[in-house]
Order: sequence, then C-alpha cells, then structure tokens
Amino acid sequence: MKIIPILNEPALVVYNTIKALVISDLHLGIEWELYHRGFSIPSQVEKRKKRICDYLEKVNPDRIVLLGDIKHNVPRTSWQEKKEVPDFLETIAAYAPVDIVPGNHDGDIGELINEKVTLRGMRGFVLDGTGYFHGHTWPDAELLSLKNVVMSHNHPTVRLTDSLGHAVSEEVWIRTRFIEEAIREHYGDNIDWMDPDIIIMPAFNELCGGIPFNESVREKLLGPVFANHAIELENAVAYLLDGTNLGTIGKIRKLGITKRKREMN
Repeated sequence: MKIIPILNEPALVVYNTIKALVISDLHLGIEWELYHRGFSIPSQVEKRKKRICDYLEKVNPDRIVLLGDIKHNVPRTSWQEKKEVPDFLETIAAYAPVDIVPGNHDGDIGELINEKVTLRGMRGFVLDGTGYFHGHTWPDAELLSLKNVVMSHNHPTVRLTDSLGHAVSEEVWIRTRFIEEAIREHYGDNIDWMDPDIIIMPAFNELCGGIPFNESVREKLLGPVFANHAIELENAVAYLLDGTNLGTIGKIRKLGITKRKREMN
C-alpha cells in the first residue's frame, strides 16, 4: 500500500491492487454564492476541469474518489451547479469510474450524477483496503479496522504570522491518528480497532478558504471527531504541498509565528 500526494497539488494517489486518484472539497458553484455576496468572479469550472484532467492523464487511475463537497451551495442547488456538476462528472468519468462520498454541501448530489458515478454513504466507505470519509459525520465503524483512512472537510492550512502581524497561509496535508479512548466512548468496545493512520486532505478549491490548524483548538475545527476530542491535534504533522515537513502542530505553535488565541475550557 502506498499513499502519495501529487507534488504541489491538493490531490492524492493511493496504490494497492488498483490505483485511485483522490480529490476533496471541489465546491463547484462557489462563484454563485460569492456573486450574491458582492464578488463578481467568472465560473472557474473549465479551469478546474482541465486541472483534474491533467492529473488523470498523468496518473491514469483505475478509480476516482471525490471525498465530499463536490458542489457548494446549501440547502439549495444553484442553476450554476445544475449545469456544471453533471458536465464535470461526465468529463472525469470518461477516464475512470467515480466514487463520491457526499459531504455536508452535497445535498441533492444524487440528482446530478450519471451511471458511471457511484454515490457512497455519507459515513464513508472502503476501497481497496483504504477507508474514506468526508468528516462532517463520525466514520463508519468499518474504517476503524483499517491501517489507512483519508478524510477532508476542514480545508487544513497553517498560518504563519510575523512580529508585525503580517500573516501568510499555506495549504497543508495533515497526518494524524484517532484517540482510542474517545473512539471507544462513541462506538463502544465492539470494534475491530487497528489504530489507523489518518491523512486529512487540503481543499482543491482555493476560493473556499481554509482553517489554520496551528491557531485552532479542537472545538474550533469542524466535525464530530474533533469536537469530541477523538482525533489527535497537537501531535498531528503538517506538510506543505511541496512535501516540506513543518513538524507537529504543537511544535509549530511554539515557534512564535502563531497568532495566539484563547483556549476554550
């Protein structure tokens, strides 16, 4: 089993008996919401489609996993999404079968898919020995019996702030683990626990922003595994998209480049 990010890109290739390309948080249709907030940005779907098609031609995967938040607008589906999402899915499904794990923005996504797209349960699924879930729900218990789990949802970044207050945010990969005690408190002892290695994916769509993990406490991060202290944060390791290892979140906090935020009791 090999799990390898594409260098300088928010996309992952998982190798086992088959090869899977994994992308998360596309948020197609976000321009519609931005327009209604006063920002006029032309649709970026063609650029995003070309970028992903470049991945597909380079990787030549057997399967494509879209790890939640394919569309953006909730609770309604915008006219832009009704037009662009089916066309986008048809284009990429011409390369390989597509699996979608629905995210919290993916209401009614089932109405936008074609026969080459498989809609999985929102608590995730297992493909070729690796578990996938978006992160806005607890994962399916089956994922706890695996060695590797990939999740998304929080759009992880690290924000570095200098002494004058100037800040720079960088998208990052996060590698971490569940906290067994909290997991067993939720699921009970009747689980096949394998202490999975967890990879949290950066968002593909740069317009949807990110959450600086080095400025956050668990309660500020999204999803029940963070809210219930069921995932390790201080010892989580952050990697830039170019592969640079920034060290653990706890160590990054101690470097004097993290804006201080009051911890919640």
